[in-house]
Amino acid sequence: MPELPEVEVTRRRIEPFLVGRKLAGVRTTAPSYFFLTPPRRLARQLAGRTVSQLQRRGKYLVADLDDGRRLLLHLGMTGQLFADGARSPRLLSSTARASLAPEEQRAFRADRHTHLRLCFADGGRGVFFRDVRKFGKVQLLEPGEPSARLDPLGIDALDAAGADLHRASRGRRVAVKSLLLDQTVLAGVGNIYADEGLFRAGVRPRRRAGRLSRAECAAIVRGVQDCMHRSIATGGSSISDYVAPDGADGRYQDERHVYARSGEPCRACSAPIRRVVIGQRSAHYCPGCQR
Repeated sequence: MPELPEVEVTRRRIEPFLVGRKLAGVRTTAPSYFFLTPPRRLARQLAGRTVSQLQRRGKYLVADLDDGRRLLLHLGMTGQLFADGARSPRLLSSTARASLAPEEQRAFRADRHTHLRLCFADGGRGVFFRDVRKFGKVQLLEPGEPSARLDPLGIDALDAAGADLHRASRGRRVAVKSLLLDQTVLAGVGNIYADEGLFRAGVRPRRRAGRLSRAECAAIVRGVQDCMHRSIATGGSSISDYVAPDGADGRYQDERHVYARSGEPCRACSAPIRRVVIGQRSAHYCPGCQR
């Protein structure tokens, strides 16, 4: 699932294709749970509007429109937001991917998984939102309308301080990994950066949150942020479906220390990386480097 770094990379690279451009039309697939706002309403109310700003809230993108409305975009687990002309095997169906050699792959053409296409009045490159599993979301919010998805979010993970995590952890019996995944505490953290941040902090994911010291909380937040900043700089993690808006793969997956490396030697101490299940979610850690 795209986490904060992947969404931030998407925001930065898709922004030139959205901000300041007037929408001429919207094409959608049939109504489904992908659309929190019915497709016909989206098409009717987005036409003629101009995107004035593109922001990120945790793992969500929010496009501010010139009439005060907001367009909420969530990539979900397999969502891909990219510009017309992007090329990547990750943008092809598994059938097409298997039938084409890398040199035969052409610029993307909308398929049945392309649930939203934004077309612009200037006739320039459009923007696609493709999602094979349809766990992504699109919603048009009226001016001042509360959002059940945005309003509960905690402080953005990149803006947090150790004191924020320490305050949230007091009296909590849950594992620190579960606390980090709570979007009402630190918005934007998911499995990858929770595992990697805990490794950098030297803290095991099963540690009870309420027993963490101030210094440990500060180290965890610093570790998470260091991982995220590095991931943003390298284009995010393309472990499965994620691809940047220009079709480029991220490179941070090549720098992982523990996430999804169960049984492999730790790059710091050579101990085998272990995998445990915490709250029905996998967690990875090094028994030598983390206490």
